[in-house]
Amino acid sequence: MSKPSPARYRTTNWSSYTASLRKRGSLLIWLDKEMTWLAPHDGSPGRPAVYSDAAIQFCLSIKVLFKLPLRQTAGMVASLLRLAGLDWAVPDYTTLCRRQKTLAVQIPYRRADGPLNLLVDSTGIKFLGDGEWQARKHGVQGRRQWRKVHLAMDTATSDIRAVEFTPSRDGDSPVLPDLLEQIPEDEDVGTVTADGAYDTRRCHTAILARDAIPIIPIRKNGRWWKEDCPAAITRNETLRATRHYGRAFWKRWTGYHARSRIEAKMRCLKSFGERIAARDPDRQTAEIHIRIALMNRFNALGTAGILRVE
Repeated sequence: MSKPSPARYRTTNWSSYTASLRKRGSLLIWLDKEMTWLAPHDGSPGRPAVYSDAAIQFCLSIKVLFKLPLRQTAGMVASLLRLAGLDWAVPDYTTLCRRQKTLAVQIPYRRADGPLNLLVDSTGIKFLGDGEWQARKHGVQGRRQWRKVHLAMDTATSDIRAVEFTPSRDGDSPVLPDLLEQIPEDEDVGTVTADGAYDTRRCHTAILARDAIPIIPIRKNGRWWKEDCPAAITRNETLRATRHYGRAFWKRWTGYHARSRIEAKMRCLKSFGERIAARDPDRQTAEIHIRIALMNRFNALGTAGILRVE
């Protein structure tokens, strides 16, 4: 059987997509005067918080967006409030650092009509170690340390719907069930597309538990599984189709190549910086979640409409 020709795509909304890209570079920052800036007193024991979670997330979003240290972040937020005519107090850098560890970041997203089709992948991000130029010129002077970011993206809206942040030694497949648990139970999941690293019983079982279809290629030299559960039966059907029709045809038939979109989203994540500034794991998690929240807000301004050309 001859190898199928590669698919071709074209963008159908260049004018609106170009306008959305210009909006992403706009310095216009809108502040709601009705925003809850100070934390309400809930009667819990201990010293009450002065600033609300929304205020802390706003300040840390400015930090991540403009790649500022904490002290400069406080100064820029004070300038923004003064330009907006608001006499609100500004958290100092020690407050921002302390609250970042326990902040529950609110990640906005849009829900499309129909079942949710997810693209899953992971990438590493550095938080400690020499830069690339110094390592190339002088050699690696110390130990580099990395973390792994696991993402699940909605194909319809390009929004990140689930995120996990783990140590670099953790594999990809054990994290997939945790990603699916972040999707509300009342939302239907249609397909879950991932690479061969997720070709495990645990991943197939977690996907079928959400009544979804796994689109996962068989690992190289993959063998038949004992058909003692629905996950093994579904996986063996994929292996049978791959061996009968060929791997390239199976990928095109299932739409597996759409997974390249989540790889492009990883580059968007690192556009905020090749490394994360925080050192504490909890603060690092909050920093990654704020990056995801900013990415989803950029998507809401407009995305490219891609149409496949036969």
